[in-house]
Amino acid sequence: MSDTHHDPHHRPHSAALAGSYLEFDLPAEIHRLRAETSWSTGHNARTLIKYEDLRVVLIALQENANIPEHKAEGRISVHVLSGHIQLRAAGRTFSLRSGGIVALDRGVPHDVEAMEESAFLLTIAWPGAQMTPADIDANEPSAHQRRGTADSRSRAG
Repeated sequence: MSDTHHDPHHRPHSAALAGSYLEFDLPAEIHRLRAETSWSTGHNARTLIKYEDLRVVLIALQENANIPEHKAEGRISVHVLSGHIQLRAAGRTFSLRSGGIVALDRGVPHDVEAMEESAFLLTIAWPGAQMTPADIDANEPSAHQRRGTADSRSRAG
């Protein structure tokens, strides 16, 4: 067997998942997911970005495929790139088409169903050091500072 044979279940020469910058051609990445043999299971996914406090995962689903109810430890966003999915969470059903996005807080149970062949970006963010309410208040501009900014903008025009 030669070294040029690649198992279609493994991605040879994966690109770096973290760095000073990362760039992706999402239509090409979606095409690649759909070309892999694991696409025959009804779904496929690839982690594009992986930092300690952030993940971005590209997920492709065939029509009627679903991701059973689960929850994430971090806050998430689901941004639909193509197709139509329904995400059920917090007693609601979010019908998301291309360009639609929804965000969920940590620990919110949710499931996903593809109404048609779809692709979406799942972003998961975990907090760094836990901030206390006092830390948050210290980072918020005071009402006076907010008014000053608005006043200076109105005078500049």
